[in-house]
Amino acid sequence: MGTWAIAAVGLWAAGTGALAQAAKVYPTRAFFETTRYSLPPQDGHAFSSDGKKLLISSDKTGVVNVYVLPVAGGVPEALTTSTGSATFATSWFPKDDRILFTADQGGNELNHLFVRGLDGKVTDLTPGEKLKAEFAGWSTAGTTFYVATNERDPKAFDLYAYDAKTYVRKLVFTNAGGLSLSDLSGDGRWLVLQKLHSSANTDLFLADLSQPAAAPKLITAHQGAVAFGAFEFTPDDKALIYSTDEPGEFTQAWRYDLGSGAKSPVVAEKWDVANLKFSPTGRYRADYINADASTVLKVHDLKSGKMLQLSGLPAGDLTGVRFSDDEKTLAITVASDTSPSDIFVADVATGQARRLTKALNPQVDEKELVEASVARFKSYDGLEVPGILYRPKGATATNPAHAIVWVHGGPGGQSRRGYSSDIQNLVNKGYAVYAINNRGSSGYGKTFFHLDDKRHGDADLKDVTAAARWLKSLDWVADDGVAIMGGSYGGYMVAAALAFEPEAFDAGIDIFGVTNWVRTLEQIPAWWGSERDSLYDELGDPKTDGERLRKISPLFHATNIKRPLLVVQGKNDPRVLQVESDELVAAVKANGVPVEYIVFPDEGHGFQRRENRVTASEAYVKFLDAHLRK
Repeated sequence: MGTWAIAAVGLWAAGTGALAQAAKVYPTRAFFETTRYSLPPQDGHAFSSDGKKLLISSDKTGVVNVYVLPVAGGVPEALTTSTGSATFATSWFPKDDRILFTADQGGNELNHLFVRGLDGKVTDLTPGEKLKAEFAGWSTAGTTFYVATNERDPKAFDLYAYDAKTYVRKLVFTNAGGLSLSDLSGDGRWLVLQKLHSSANTDLFLADLSQPAAAPKLITAHQGAVAFGAFEFTPDDKALIYSTDEPGEFTQAWRYDLGSGAKSPVVAEKWDVANLKFSPTGRYRADYINADASTVLKVHDLKSGKMLQLSGLPAGDLTGVRFSDDEKTLAITVASDTSPSDIFVADVATGQARRLTKALNPQVDEKELVEASVARFKSYDGLEVPGILYRPKGATATNPAHAIVWVHGGPGGQSRRGYSSDIQNLVNKGYAVYAINNRGSSGYGKTFFHLDDKRHGDADLKDVTAAARWLKSLDWVADDGVAIMGGSYGGYMVAAALAFEPEAFDAGIDIFGVTNWVRTLEQIPAWWGSERDSLYDELGDPKTDGERLRKISPLFHATNIKRPLLVVQGKNDPRVLQVESDELVAAVKANGVPVEYIVFPDEGHGFQRRENRVTASEAYVKFLDAHLRK
């Protein structure tokens, strides 16, 4: 470890007593001197044309850039060198070493698509102001790639086909609006689109691009509220694999035959089927199951009928499966509570895997980090509510830990197992963290998911305050100080808890949280399209539900807030505007309540730059130490 961690133990010992002595205590920065690794999206090529290199994204320098990682092992080589905006790998070209990548401007989410040529020259393929572009996949032949942009109409994404040699593009689908582009068949003929009627009710439409005059066809006629989504087309372009919760509580994978229109089940589990991915020829299929906030991966050999048995992998979430073109090698990411995502490659014939990266800071001993557990409690009305519980090492009945209720984003998100620099840092400093999955969270069936519809700031907030009472009932949790913390919708819950249940928590950390729902819903970016209608259905339409939305907006009730508050905000956030945080901070200061405020000028909705993430996390610990450990 060296003197760095030893010095940190001494610094924290005075403030945390025997609890901090129970484990090696690291400085905050140590948890962020990890390296984030990720593979391109599943519609891009992760393997180079010769199968010897992987295209990855990494924040090795502190800012996310695009790298080449040798499959045989070795040091990643940078292909982009951004020092500002995060830059993410999208795809190799199928026949040579050109790449596609994407970046926005300081977190404003207005991504453009770029190509890096063989000579290293970078070209913006989607130039223009205030447009958003999204990569939409490759043709099976590799001669065409597809891009969706909202340049014609900010509210609708049209689809363009780009020639892979000349980059000359052709408009292949004009979106009349109200539909979201979901997936495209490899032959470029079939486009599936989604219509969100509400958060519980969606439809899929199929457009035949060989008949541009024909309107997209509804393929999910149904009664009642049913959610449909698209996974992907089969590699032979004969069927669409889609998701549906029509048969029961959990999402299943079904097949729609493009020729006959026949539908048949493909994957059904006791949890949601979260994703499904085929290998290039369709011989292998990877199923991702969201099982109690962890991902269970099943890779099927459809030719032999057997499951692919992978070995040499650590325990954790196995995600991001990408096959090489010859289907002899697969890349996979593995993350756990105590280690960030690392990239492995496996020999498909043997299943033997090799590690290519080491994401965790080598100065941190993984054994000193805390493995979480799934914990459930009975809420105010008897409903069993799940969450992810982190217990600090050394926390006992005679040496209890102060606790934090951590609320995820959304609405409708899910707290999941896996590495979090912020959470591990807090736990290492002696704080217990309970990442609650209050009613309205995804992953526990559609009934649970919709229990808070138009009851936000009420039913879900009561779960959160019940979690605080439950934590205090545990003999190893201190009952004289519990904080609440969260980002985005979770940040809203922080402000709501302090405003509507002012005695429930002793401090709050609001990370770019909504404070005025009327303004936030009115300011939703145009490119959200039908997602905005879905959100209106779940939360309320500001034109017709303004009174109720003001009632649940903490800004209009800020005079009730009397507990210390820390607010953190990105200046370029297009979802929760900075004014949301500005006004809350001013209102709480007027109460004479301790308020701290941090604004990052180069961030949006979520912090990408390592230095900013370190600054924020250091502020969290300092704030909690000041107001919980009094």
